[in-house]
Amino acid sequence: MAWSRREHWREPFGTLLDRHIGKACAGASIAPAGIGDALGDHAMSTVFGAVFEDLLGLDLPDRRNLADEYLRRRGWKESVATRNYIAALRRTPMSLFEVSGIVPGESMMLRDLVRGGDPVRVMEKSGSRGARQWDRLATRVIQLGDRAIISGALMVFDMDTSDSLLKAIRRTLANAPAEAAKLACELGVEVDEAALGGAADLNLVLAGAGFLFTSFWLDAALKAALRPSRSEVVNSAGEPLEFVTVHFPLAAGVRLDAVRAALSAVPGLRQEKAGFWNWVEEKAAVKSRPKPGPHSFISTMEDGAVVLGNLELKARRLSLTANSEARAARGQALLAGALGDLVRAPLLERVDLDHMLAEGKGSPRQGSGLPPEIEREVFSKALDDHYRRVLDEPIPALGNRTPRAAVKTAKGRDKVVAWLKLLENGGARQDASDPMGAYDFGWMWRELGLDEFRR
Repeated sequence: MAWSRREHWREPFGTLLDRHIGKACAGASIAPAGIGDALGDHAMSTVFGAVFEDLLGLDLPDRRNLADEYLRRRGWKESVATRNYIAALRRTPMSLFEVSGIVPGESMMLRDLVRGGDPVRVMEKSGSRGARQWDRLATRVIQLGDRAIISGALMVFDMDTSDSLLKAIRRTLANAPAEAAKLACELGVEVDEAALGGAADLNLVLAGAGFLFTSFWLDAALKAALRPSRSEVVNSAGEPLEFVTVHFPLAAGVRLDAVRAALSAVPGLRQEKAGFWNWVEEKAAVKSRPKPGPHSFISTMEDGAVVLGNLELKARRLSLTANSEARAARGQALLAGALGDLVRAPLLERVDLDHMLAEGKGSPRQGSGLPPEIEREVFSKALDDHYRRVLDEPIPALGNRTPRAAVKTAKGRDKVVAWLKLLENGGARQDASDPMGAYDFGWMWRELGLDEFRR
């Protein structure tokens, strides 16, 4: 790295640095020097590490190469292992990998999402401690003899950004022959179809696409840091998402059976168990429902009926929970008319989505008061029950099919695998003290016959 700061390498490094970060900085309206202020020193180290490694594999127009020059002039000062590492790093392009099989402090499995193939176990102490199951990260996997390691440049991607990056790489690969033909024409060089086909070689494309990884990663990081806003989330009626609970205390002397009997006559209520009902949308209202947008939050029953709210009867109180203020008001009027003097004046509890997200991120989880091992057991049982129901419920991400139905086709199976990975990765990212972080999703993979895809 010190050699790359020599006078005759400063210009190539600066040119490559601009290619890696220019677009992201322009999009965020900041100067390159502002990256550290926005994201911290670690981000700047990540950027410079990515540019440096990219420069090692770059052959300049005058045929100079940083790694070759250093090894020729200073390689005698390095150990054989270091010389082999530098030579291998020079030949190895950046790629995007999916993490699995983590042994904290020792190793992890990486599956190349660009080039495909079986996962490779890499020996990595610090990275394996911070990685989570199904994380996606960009790095270089370097083969040294019979062992594989990763390079110093490592960028962790969220799912959406990594999907966009993969699409960009595939577009670059598809356009490579046409670009090569155009360049040959400009230079007056005749090139046959076989040579043009070679221009689409995946390793060659990746070798020239190192800047894409940094650009996508930095763009996402700057957007999250400088514009931490979210799109408005709405329910199936297009109403802003807000979780409102209406509590109806039971009047003195009223029996629970009387309340259940009154509720049995309310249209749209489906009883799931003794003290729980789903309030679903009537068929006549479905026709006038607006088309769901990309940020719609919709819960449905197995037959596709949209759930408007839930009712729970316990501890001498009937509670209606709905996901918008308008729905809560409708439900309150519906129940007040049906229950009459069986209940007293209702109490409202309201939580908007911003408050819920802020509370989830900024507040420590409140303990239940149970011993940790008992709490984990209770929590795990509750999640087991929840996800067993989910396997038989329509999921929007699966095209409103149930997971059990979706796995019966190849396309549906791929969607279910991606959905399971998203669930498991989300759980793995919870705080170590949270029982959710210790929950084992393995049974869901086995239940759906997808265990072989959990590698």
